[in-house]
Amino acid sequence: MNTYDPTIEDSYRKQVVIDDQACVLEVLDTAGQEEYTALRDQWIRDGEGFLLVYSIAARSTFERIKRFRDQIIRVKESDNVPLMLVGNKCDKLTEREVSRDEGGLMAKALRCEFTETSAKTCVNVERSFYNVVRMIRQTREGAGNAQAGGYKPPKKKSKCTIL
Repeated sequence: MNTYDPTIEDSYRKQVVIDDQACVLEVLDTAGQEEYTALRDQWIRDGEGFLLVYSIAARSTFERIKRFRDQIIRVKESDNVPLMLVGNKCDKLTEREVSRDEGGLMAKALRCEFTETSAKTCVNVERSFYNVVRMIRQTREGAGNAQAGGYKPPKKKSKCTIL
């Protein structure tokens, strides 16, 4: 029998190459635990891109997504934040409580990309992180292009922080 050990808070660091550019992913998995709400604003301030993850087998996790997105927008003071909505556990089809269509509609309402993944079977997990890195890079490039007076921003950081 497989046992399930839910994440409380884990951080990971991994060097990867995305689109021929090296990148260090720093991932903080907060698992949406309520006891960490006091720290969440700081984590959001430090993050550059966000995966909003819910379980397709637990509607309650889906129902909290908008609240997390609103908190990110409030803390970042911008609605132009690299975000991706991720329905996890797509391997649990018989336990599905949130349809793929509902996920797609939520992503449309939140104005972000959407995918379903399975951390257990590694379906679309890497793709999700890589897509957020691409969004972070686009955001950085946009900020550089928006500089006035010919100012060139400092050299881009080589790491991306994803929450």
